[in-house]
Amino acid sequence: MSQSSIERLRDYLGQLPPKAQALLMREFERAIERGEDVAVAGFVLEQLRMIVRAPTEDMTPRTDDPMRRVFRPLEPFLVESIPHVRPGQIRRSSLAPIWIWLGREGAPDAVHAYEAALAQASAAPDINAAVRTMQVAASEAIANVTGALSSGERQRTLGRLGAPSVVDDIAPIGAVLAASDSLEKLNNKLTGHIRVFADSHITSTMAALNIPSLQTPQVLPFAISLVMQRLASPWQIVRLGIAVAASDDEIRVAGTPFGVTVTMAIHDLSRVAAELRNDIKRGQFQDTSNHLKTLHDGVRGLRTELDIRSDSAWGKQLAAIRSEISNSLQSEIDSVPGRVRRLLRQGPDKDVTTANRIDPVDIEETAALIDFVAMCRNYASELAINEVSLRAHTELQHYVEKATETLVESLRTTDQRVRTFRLMQVKAAIRFCEVMFGPDYASLMSKAAEMARPVERKAAEPAKPARQPRAG
Repeated sequence: MSQSSIERLRDYLGQLPPKAQALLMREFERAIERGEDVAVAGFVLEQLRMIVRAPTEDMTPRTDDPMRRVFRPLEPFLVESIPHVRPGQIRRSSLAPIWIWLGREGAPDAVHAYEAALAQASAAPDINAAVRTMQVAASEAIANVTGALSSGERQRTLGRLGAPSVVDDIAPIGAVLAASDSLEKLNNKLTGHIRVFADSHITSTMAALNIPSLQTPQVLPFAISLVMQRLASPWQIVRLGIAVAASDDEIRVAGTPFGVTVTMAIHDLSRVAAELRNDIKRGQFQDTSNHLKTLHDGVRGLRTELDIRSDSAWGKQLAAIRSEISNSLQSEIDSVPGRVRRLLRQGPDKDVTTANRIDPVDIEETAALIDFVAMCRNYASELAINEVSLRAHTELQHYVEKATETLVESLRTTDQRVRTFRLMQVKAAIRFCEVMFGPDYASLMSKAAEMARPVERKAAEPAKPARQPRAG
């Protein structure tokens, strides 16, 4: 960036109100923590600090603000704003309103004392002690207000706290703050990445969870969430519920506190199904394979390891997930053969003009859709798309193979206008062959296309006179 541009940016930032500058600094600091646009965020943040801070002031990032220190035990469980959270999750957007409420009426004296202690503390032990004291005060204040919720003061509490989602999150926040030490010890005991949640892991996990403070209805889902974060296949968390119930019968599993594992696993599958649906609507297929595998393995695993009745709550939720996936995939799968035919259809040569073109982006998007159909074929059994995926995949195979051979033959035309457009179609067909049949077949058809040259007729030469026999 040029010096004049930097000066204009600095002038603009300097004209902002102090509150706007502080808010902008906070947002850029959070963006840096999330790893988003680090270069731009760091540059703008540096300019902001030069404006709002004295030259001698510490220039380190202010990421450890008072609220963040107190709510740090919540970090493993925070999710971005979503309509519904499962047990063991907290909306990130709820933290600021609850902190404001604590300072206003929940525990104002404790907040003031905590901020004063932070300002005076210079050593880590003093800071940690102040943070822990504030966490205890916050959990006690939240326990008091959640008691008010259960005694009929819900509407008044809604007005004091904010949105209904904040009210939903306040009790879990208080529970996690109260049990933060136990949750931290559990996190340190858990094994690293677990590919298969086998019996040995289940036994060690149950031993680590055997702490009274982790067994309460509000804290247990968060403890289970820590375990789920270590699993390569999070749906396998239901094995804890099966182990506790000593049965795969859903009624017996649901009758234990660990029945919440099934609810959490189904909720996560529903979230993945929603992400898959949104990706399909946006035409983005980068994560489709992972989503399909997660859904296929999760649905199959739950149906295999648990005896779930079709008319039960869990059975209906699983059926709804399968139906949602099937509806999302079927319409997209059905559209792929038509899209391929539009690109490879060989109309009459007389209809080809110099304006006929094929967009390379359209080719790549269609190739991604063909690959999408092939992936759906691999996971069709559990996702209720067997028939539609088989039909589309078979139709694509026959059409692409036949159309490619026909288009290669059409390159022999001597009409340069037609040949130019047919060559575009051939390149598209070869790209589709690469996806459907592999690089070897695509290379073979590419060589065939190179050899398909128009036959040039040689001009007729005058006939040579017949050779006269030599006189005897």
